[in-house]
Amino acid sequence: MEGSLCDSGTVEVIGPIASTVEDAMLVYAAMLGASPTSRISLKPSPPCLPTLSLDGGSNALGSLRIGKYTPWFNNVHSTEASDKCEDALSQLSKDHGCEMIEVVIPELLEMRTAHLVSIGSECLSSLNPDLEDGKGIKLTYDTRVSMALFRSFTAGDYVAAQCLRRRIMYYFMEIFKKVDVIVTPTTGMTAPRIPPSALESGETDMPTTGYLMRFVVPANLLGLPAISIPVGYDKEGLPIGLQIIGRPWAEATILRVASAVEKPCGESKKRPVSYYDVLRAN
Repeated sequence: MEGSLCDSGTVEVIGPIASTVEDAMLVYAAMLGASPTSRISLKPSPPCLPTLSLDGGSNALGSLRIGKYTPWFNNVHSTEASDKCEDALSQLSKDHGCEMIEVVIPELLEMRTAHLVSIGSECLSSLNPDLEDGKGIKLTYDTRVSMALFRSFTAGDYVAAQCLRRRIMYYFMEIFKKVDVIVTPTTGMTAPRIPPSALESGETDMPTTGYLMRFVVPANLLGLPAISIPVGYDKEGLPIGLQIIGRPWAEATILRVASAVEKPCGESKKRPVSYYDVLRAN
């Protein structure tokens, strides 16, 4: 069986979206593939996925060290998001005795800049053949604005972004000497309302985009394994997620932690107002 791998840039990744941690593991295992030709040049150790059914009778997370950068929990649009994440972490510590350790994430502005330059440059490079063929007029206005911004980046900007990327990776690897995972709210706000005008012509709303992207940048830029797990809802019934980031090749650890978070939080899952059962035949 062939595996799946994105090849259109260094920040483009492929990952499963599933209703449970166990389902995510099944899809992830299929994505890895069984064919020798699917193995990438880094040749990582064979994937080690946790056996969740065995975790219930043991304290598999008792020695887990959880890294938390408090300013990230304070830098949200509404405290509902951070409060729900704090509740989930408190329950995790209570149930399993995990140790919470305060960490410091340096150069946040530089990290966001490196991410923007990297993803923008690679996006433009990927779309350039279509843009040169005149297909750019089919893009929405917000996408055209983004393309115009990306054209302002130079080759030197891209190289500088990669230097920053390497430095920030060093910072994170130093943090992972002290903790096993780093936790953040998945987003800085719950799902925003989409104005009717955006359905036709798109929307450029940088402040909102900033809140939605704020905490996913590190894992995306550095290629670290990460997972988002639902931990509750805001007062309008919109879901709130907790993000768990691990060190390279530590998928088993973040999956085990996500499963532990899912058990107490999963009981309150709600079906959205607009729901489509994709597994049911029409």
